[in-house]
Amino acid sequence: MSARLTINGAVATILLDRPDQRNALDMQMCIDLEAAARQSEAAAEVRVVVIRGAGPAFCAGADLKERRTMTEDRVRERRRRAFAAYAAIEALTKPVIAVVHGAAYGSGAEIATACDFAIAGSAATFCYPEATRGTVGATQRLPRIVGTRMAKDLMLTGRVIDAAEALRIGLVTRVISDADLAATVDEVTATIAKAPPLALKLAKRCIDRVPFTDSAGALANEIAAIEEVLGAGEWREGAEAFAKKDR
Repeated sequence: MSARLTINGAVATILLDRPDQRNALDMQMCIDLEAAARQSEAAAEVRVVVIRGAGPAFCAGADLKERRTMTEDRVRERRRRAFAAYAAIEALTKPVIAVVHGAAYGSGAEIATACDFAIAGSAATFCYPEATRGTVGATQRLPRIVGTRMAKDLMLTGRVIDAAEALRIGLVTRVISDADLAATVDEVTATIAKAPPLALKLAKRCIDRVPFTDSAGALANEIAAIEEVLGAGEWREGAEAFAKKDR
């Protein structure tokens, strides 16, 4: 398996596990990554999912060595598999966090942007080299995160940005020293895992729908979510937990 799933209580971790190839995304990793995302969704005990890379990089992009041996039809199939993997991550109803260290290039950056948010180590770097290498990719998620002008800057130049710039433009939400990255992620996942799962699911769904609805529709989505939470009774658990903490 080149994308390995482990579940520890409420936290699922998907490890990109081709460290000798800097976790370059090949056909098999696409298949394994999609499967791991679907298994995480199906696991009732899981409340939060973490995606990280083994070895020196998060994911250095597509496996170009593999691509050089492929026919055009095989390249199309590999791209379809990659899109399916990204979509499976994005479709998770549970919060998904990318933990980025080292390089997140091309397909690696796509994996990170398919997650709900990304936490980066201070030495992380990001790059969208597709257009400069004669192909097209990353044109859908990136502009919604950083805006169209910045997305064009990154994609049309293929320039490498560091973690500080990634934070400034909103590509990542936190930058942590590499030494403290694992501990910080453990804190974040523990906090999320304590929250009522239905509220997490509905909050994520409401936010995800905002870009595709007007303000009235977005408000209607939130009101419907509130009604669902009230009907399920999870809000009582949250209120009681807060009251105990406040004592």
